[in-house]
Amino acid sequence: MYQITKQEINTIMKRFLMKALWVTLLLLIPAAGMAKKKQKVKPMTDREYWCSQAYKMAQPVLENMAKGELQKNMQLEVSPNWDGRSKKVAYMETFGRLMAGIAPWLSLPDDDTAEGQQRHQLREWALAAYKNAVDPSSPDYLAWRGHGQALVDAAYVAESFLRAYEALWVPLDDITKKRYFEEFTQLRRVDPPYTNWYLFSSEIESFLAKAGAEYDEFRVNTACRKVEEWYVGDGWYADGPVFAFDYYTSYVFHAMYLETLQAMVDAKANTRLDYKKYWDRELKRAQKFAIILERFISPGGTFPVIGRSTPYRTAAMQPLALMAWYQTLPKDLSNGQVRAALTAVLHRMWDYQNNYNEGGYLTIGFCGSQPGTADWYTNNGSLYMASLTFMPLGLPAGHDFWTCPAEEWTQVKAWNGKPFPKDHRWSDDIQTRDKW
Repeated sequence: MYQITKQEINTIMKRFLMKALWVTLLLLIPAAGMAKKKQKVKPMTDREYWCSQAYKMAQPVLENMAKGELQKNMQLEVSPNWDGRSKKVAYMETFGRLMAGIAPWLSLPDDDTAEGQQRHQLREWALAAYKNAVDPSSPDYLAWRGHGQALVDAAYVAESFLRAYEALWVPLDDITKKRYFEEFTQLRRVDPPYTNWYLFSSEIESFLAKAGAEYDEFRVNTACRKVEEWYVGDGWYADGPVFAFDYYTSYVFHAMYLETLQAMVDAKANTRLDYKKYWDRELKRAQKFAIILERFISPGGTFPVIGRSTPYRTAAMQPLALMAWYQTLPKDLSNGQVRAALTAVLHRMWDYQNNYNEGGYLTIGFCGSQPGTADWYTNNGSLYMASLTFMPLGLPAGHDFWTCPAEEWTQVKAWNGKPFPKDHRWSDDIQTRDKW
């Protein structure tokens, strides 16, 4: 019988061990690669997520309009019961409303971060788009004339200038500024309906005052007086003489009233109204309404869908976002709970349904494509009011709003058996009288 020598045994063992080693290495390499890949994928911070959503909304609009190609390339959608007005109003709605929401973000200085580079690009596109918007020779000259709707969306353009005056208004050339003065002034031809539209006039006129142009004092002061008459208490405004349970207190009243008053203070305007006292009182009302909005946000990030203009989506949260950006949140609300609540709303709105069409433009709907939610005046340009939630991006990345730990908001505490603050009626304690 053949006997294996000791040397042959050693050779066989070496070969076996080598094969085993190779097999082990082959098994480990993919696992190591997967681990390496997993290490590379970091979860987004809240701010990174907010920036990604703001950029996604803004990029198709501003990149095209900077080249004078928005009206050529935007995929329009209008209400199923559209009232027949020129569809050109949609482009002005798209641009003005988008810029009103992202202006605070674009007002931050440049830096070398990925966010800073995106922000710089958007600002450069925006400055070119502002120029095209009032240049009659541009294909993207907006529909400033011939219809009343222009008053509404000119007010959002003016609002964007007020929210980023140094970054978006000051750099414009003199010819472009002169054209804006002319376009804003000719809108005095529009007799606004007896509703929130009064604030569209006051927003434009107060911007003109701040920018050193001639302004209509009567349109500003009449708007202020009517808004005071329409205040119904506890942070809510009626949209005209009759109260409606909708979000127009969010969409228009608090933000444009505060901005009108502040612009008149900045302009050092001397009229019958004490704008600073009016501003102080309105701030307290906005703070109370911010408390209500925070309480509207469910543990899952949803909020009640009420009233008309629901396709404006997250614009319903504008006063809460505004108070965060102003750094004037009431003592009942912390930065951590407001950021967590608004982030939950953004995730619930933008992650679960497709809210954009093939060209990257918003679709009519509340959460997804829901054309039946449209009012007769709704087009998909109207929906860019959703950008108004992004105002806290105007706070630097190192601000406490972004760096503090997330906290549970009121409804999370309430529905999980935890202590939460009681709500109560709030009333004005600041009185104003005409100065003469």
